[in-house]
Amino acid sequence: MKLAYSTASPYARKVVIVAMEAGLDSKIQRVPTAVRPDQPNLALGKENPLMKVPTLITDGGETLYDSRVICAYLDMLNPGPKLIPASGGERWQALRLEALGDGITDAGILVRYETALRPEGLRWKEWIDGQTKKVEQGLDLLEAHPEMLMGPLNIGQIAVACGIGWLNFRQVFGDCLANRPRLAAWCAMIAERPSFKATQPKA
Repeated sequence: MKLAYSTASPYARKVVIVAMEAGLDSKIQRVPTAVRPDQPNLALGKENPLMKVPTLITDGGETLYDSRVICAYLDMLNPGPKLIPASGGERWQALRLEALGDGITDAGILVRYETALRPEGLRWKEWIDGQTKKVEQGLDLLEAHPEMLMGPLNIGQIAVACGIGWLNFRQVFGDCLANRPRLAAWCAMIAERPSFKATQPKA
């Protein structure tokens, strides 16, 4: 398998962590790939029309894109404990947590694009405020209900940790854990896993 990825992408990190936790990392060739919304990667577009990372080419030659799809595929191949529970309440809790983690990340990325890429005179304050509110509410929910993050490692925990790691890496809102001690403690704990240590985001 081949994975087009970037060490700075929280979604590519999510996929790599799933691969490592599933024991599949050695079967995947990582291909560093540069992507920017204002500089379309036309070469990547031949495999993924959205020109985004991560993009996975399977051993069968299929191209998969969107981190949720790729993670689900890798977890299907996972011979060990599943990161996406197969059924019942645990499944929906994990998928809901993944949606929350990805949603926080999406909103943070939109704020960064608006402030780092758009010329200052064209920036839309109300847009930035609206996306910032989504991030704050998501993080506040996790701080108020740390039990959402407990239990065996699952895809939701991975998504949340990757999103928060990226927010602090890019300093989109400064230290987003500064006033969230319970969430900070959980992030510090999960960061000790080898898969998380090995995938710290890099510019």
